[in-house]
Amino acid sequence: MPLPRIAITVGDPAGIGPEIAAAAVRSPDVRAVCEPVLYGPGPAVSFVPGVLTGEAGRASYEAVVRAVDDVRSGRVAAMATAPINKEAWALAGLPWKGHTELLAHLTGAAQVAMMFHSDALRVVLATVHVALADVPALLTRELVESTISLTARELPRFGYPAPRLALAGLNPHAGEHGVIGLEDQAVLVPAVEACRARGIDVTGPLPADTLFVQAVRGRFDAVIACYHDQGLIPVKLVAFGQAVNVTLGLPIIRTSVDHGTAFDIAGQGKADPSSMIEAVKLAAKLVKNGS
Repeated sequence: MPLPRIAITVGDPAGIGPEIAAAAVRSPDVRAVCEPVLYGPGPAVSFVPGVLTGEAGRASYEAVVRAVDDVRSGRVAAMATAPINKEAWALAGLPWKGHTELLAHLTGAAQVAMMFHSDALRVVLATVHVALADVPALLTRELVESTISLTARELPRFGYPAPRLALAGLNPHAGEHGVIGLEDQAVLVPAVEACRARGIDVTGPLPADTLFVQAVRGRFDAVIACYHDQGLIPVKLVAFGQAVNVTLGLPIIRTSVDHGTAFDIAGQGKADPSSMIEAVKLAAKLVKNGS
């Protein structure tokens, strides 16, 4: 059987994306599972490493659009993305905060969620690129319930046919039954109860300071976190460089790295391509599994 063709977008061309994408293309581990195809600006266009510009943001955006078009048309089977820079996208006049929002727009996906996948820990984010002060208002029962449901539906693709899920509490100690904030009791508990009534194996809300330890030790297959840093700090602590960002809910397969553009080391040959390599390998695995 021919190996699947996997699109690799180089991300912001002024960051480490081109370096790690090229390293992934050369990797024997990648070549063993797929035929990688690079997407980025042409050789006639150059960018200064480490310099933030709207032009670089626009170039990274255009590479993503081309890759999505090719996945949807069948020219490639899946896509793995190097990091873009959100500020560069803003300078380019783009309305999307990042890949996740853009991919949902391009594919018409009704609901998407960001999952960070590693052997040690898997975390799905209920809210993503929003200010912490905005999280409580955005964290509605409907959002939490739909995120839990999406996670339960998608996890079998990753080898968990009957996923055991846990929801992290928003407040310290998951609110202590309303003593430390009302959101856990008023929003999170009803969402969990509704999901359990539909047969989903989900527990919570549980205090976040101990929940991730339980998940790493094997009690849960995935954790739903209420906000960005609540979920990403534990993932990056236990699996930085091995974790892969996967967009759940898309009609296409998309994986990405677990880090940013690292302008401070761009162009210096210091970037670690491990997460990029893992992202491409996971994309190929999902293609093979018929996901």
